[in-house]
Amino acid sequence: MKQAKLKANIGYKRRYFKSSASHIAADNHLQQQFVVCEPDTAWVSDITYIKTNEGWLYLAVVLDLFSRKVIGWSIQQTMTSDIVIKALLMAVWRRPETTQVIVHSDQGSQYASGDYLDFLAAHNLIPSMSRRGHCLDNAVAESFFHSLKTERVKRKVYATRSEAKADLFDYIEVFYNRTRLHSHLGHVSPDEYENTYSQAS
Repeated sequence: MKQAKLKANIGYKRRYFKSSASHIAADNHLQQQFVVCEPDTAWVSDITYIKTNEGWLYLAVVLDLFSRKVIGWSIQQTMTSDIVIKALLMAVWRRPETTQVIVHSDQGSQYASGDYLDFLAAHNLIPSMSRRGHCLDNAVAESFFHSLKTERVKRKVYATRSEAKADLFDYIEVFYNRTRLHSHLGHVSPDEYENTYSQAS
């Protein structure tokens, strides 16, 4: 690699956060059942962090397991429960007819907060959480973040948070959902996969 002047994409040093909030863990209803046959059967959500020269940004996403489409997301400078609620609010706004959807996440303090769980209850959504220390329980969300970091974030140095936000919007809404081919979907994009399903229904 040195002779060919190649460099590996190296991730950020893992960041750890402590919370004083009381912890409420929901049952793991998903049980690593990542293949579903209909839209809005199960959604998965997670948070990652993006480095800029102005400081960190945090990105929360909600993906529909059926199509792997990002149906909700939020970018903020802090990692409070508000970031996951706003991501879920976008998902609910985009899928207004949905109820009784399993919404799976890890046991982070944002997802265990009273505000988040109240939002789920108000919209008739079912909370589900990974077991502690089992990252594979939320593998689809982790896989999306891996793609995001490998294909876009690690290839750039963001001078400002505004620059990062614009690029994350482009990756999610313009590239990933509309045109990125997904092996799980038979090498079509999430939008095309959902459109094909709608036309056949």
